[in-house]
Amino acid sequence: MTTVTESPIPQWFEGSEYTHKIAASIMKYGPISRITLAQILGLSQGAVSRITSDLIYAGVIEETPMAPGQTGKLPEGFVQKENSERRGRPQTGLRIIKDARTFIGMKINATHISAVAVNAIGQIVTGCHDLPLEETSPDNVIAVVKQLTTDCSDEAVMAGLPRPCAVGISLGGHIIDDASVTFAPFLHWSRPVEFSKMVHAATGLPAGIYNDIDSLLVDACWFGSGVGLNSFAVLTFGAGVGYSLSVNGDLASCPDKSYGLVGHILVDPDGPRCISGHKGCAQCLSDNSIATEYSNMIGHPVTFEEFAADARASKTQATNLVNRTCFRLGTMIAAIANLAMPDKIMIAGESSFIAKLGVDDLRNGITMYRHSQAAPVDFEIAEHDWALWAKAAAAQAIRQYVG
Repeated sequence: MTTVTESPIPQWFEGSEYTHKIAASIMKYGPISRITLAQILGLSQGAVSRITSDLIYAGVIEETPMAPGQTGKLPEGFVQKENSERRGRPQTGLRIIKDARTFIGMKINATHISAVAVNAIGQIVTGCHDLPLEETSPDNVIAVVKQLTTDCSDEAVMAGLPRPCAVGISLGGHIIDDASVTFAPFLHWSRPVEFSKMVHAATGLPAGIYNDIDSLLVDACWFGSGVGLNSFAVLTFGAGVGYSLSVNGDLASCPDKSYGLVGHILVDPDGPRCISGHKGCAQCLSDNSIATEYSNMIGHPVTFEEFAADARASKTQATNLVNRTCFRLGTMIAAIANLAMPDKIMIAGESSFIAKLGVDDLRNGITMYRHSQAAPVDFEIAEHDWALWAKAAAAQAIRQYVG
């Protein structure tokens, strides 16, 4: 028997399952007409009118004029049917009242925490607040979280926005029920930490705790380039290697997904060994492995930051390693495209700049392991910004708040 657990984030409004689906669709696709909403969700126009009237009364959505033929981003493959009865009439769109609520998002790293406040449609409305983590015990992390919550809340209020109603926090690790952290290697947490309860006690705000890669995916599927796609994948590399997948806008769920399993897929049979003894697995895309490989190439120890500087300066040996790394990355993208078959793949993470430096070799790696008649793999390379990772954590809280 499956136990249904209650989310630590309360819901914005009460209503039927379709009430929440309509609000979520307006959030993703708005401004959107009632007719289009009804067609997307397979509901009658009468039902959509009743539900949207309730949402307007509750202060969740508002009407806005739409130009004839105006449409936002809609679900992939959706073909809008013409409604002859409304031809020639001014069209009214529906959208979320973006300043009705604010949320705080935070990304916890091994050395610092970044935080932003966002509005109800996931737009950043404050500066990025960043504080160092001198020590990573749960109590010390909570102290920094509390200070950042105060800073973001005060700035939002000073801007004339409502005080944040919830906080979303992301980190690299394994989380249960969006509340308890059972494994966080970069923070050196190996025992369960009831982190949501601790944050709530310290800040007074309901808090959802999420895996950082999953959060990037949710943010893209609700507010970014993944909106409307049938499937979307995120692949990150930097301190580690991460992967997450959505199907029809929902996270593909697996209890073991946040253990970094994708990091041990073979990408180069001649590559270096990881600490687990695997030769040429995807761990060779991580910063430490790249720094070690570069050190061996030039004959003396260097840090990843020194490699990055040489790569940006187009030094020959650094460029050679960039190209080799990008071919390996392309090999991994091809594996994801061949097996999961997402409509699009987002490449992100602290080291995503490497993908831009060697994009031709990345494409070569993809091509090598794709059928010659297969469609090209659609991918994007995201700019790295900790503020966007913090925003992504807030997107998770918004997703649950809308229900």
